[in-house]
Amino acid sequence: MDKAVAKAADFSNPIDAADRRVVTAPSFRVVIESNSPWKFVDFQDLWRFRELLFFLALRDIKVRYKQTVLGAAWAILQPAMMMTIFTFFFHRLGKLSSGTMPYSLFAVAGLLPWMLYSQAVTQASNSIIGSERLISKIYFPRLLVPLASIGAVIVDFLIGCSLLVFMMAFHGYAPSAQFPVALLALTALLLHAAAAGILLAALNVRFRDFRYVVPFCIQLLMFATPTIYMELPKSHDPLFAVLLFNPITSIVQAFRVGLLGGDIPWVGLCIGFGSGVIALVLAIVVFRRFEDGFADVL
Repeated sequence: MDKAVAKAADFSNPIDAADRRVVTAPSFRVVIESNSPWKFVDFQDLWRFRELLFFLALRDIKVRYKQTVLGAAWAILQPAMMMTIFTFFFHRLGKLSSGTMPYSLFAVAGLLPWMLYSQAVTQASNSIIGSERLISKIYFPRLLVPLASIGAVIVDFLIGCSLLVFMMAFHGYAPSAQFPVALLALTALLLHAAAAGILLAALNVRFRDFRYVVPFCIQLLMFATPTIYMELPKSHDPLFAVLLFNPITSIVQAFRVGLLGGDIPWVGLCIGFGSGVIALVLAIVVFRRFEDGFADVL
């Protein structure tokens, strides 16, 4: 045994000495610090995992249309079917007015942004629970999970916009010169959707009742938003204050006006944009407050 060890350690042979390499790994130190539970988002950490955001969104898109015959065509069929139902029941039977604009075009211009908001909130609120195995095994910024869910819904919205383009061409409507207003409205809408989705995603981990409450509240909020009716009540009507309390009201109106023309609700749009920023900041703070306990609770 001693001779074998001595022979293995013999470097007198120049060939053997040349073949041997001494590799020294650089020394490093990992420091784990305790942060405040009310910390804000770490943008540097999010940027480091930016590619993961893309792959999570791609995963959500693939899972949504996996083993479906029509695939992404459902992003067009859903608003098309809702437009048909609302046109028949509310316009033909209920005599709901849309002014000089064809009601089908009016309805789809309001339904598309609303479906973007409702699906983004619903998908984001269930995203943390849906990624239970991933969260409990590896580390990455948990905020990427609801953001990826919202990103997948944006892809559906862009596909569904082809229906709106078709309806505008069918009825002879060209895009309005106020088109940038529609982009501002979409930005404000995404701020509110991200705020609600991120907040509910955190609360849904601790309180599973939100899984049943959220769809019901989304349905109620739809009828408090001018997606299928034309004008707000007059200012002396008590319902006017209730509808204005909903920030999505002016945002949906601004999106429709930006595409089809009309009077821009600047005041409501600015309020909706500002309230969306504030709500998103508060939602992220609450999310980070509960983030450390996700793996334990799940």
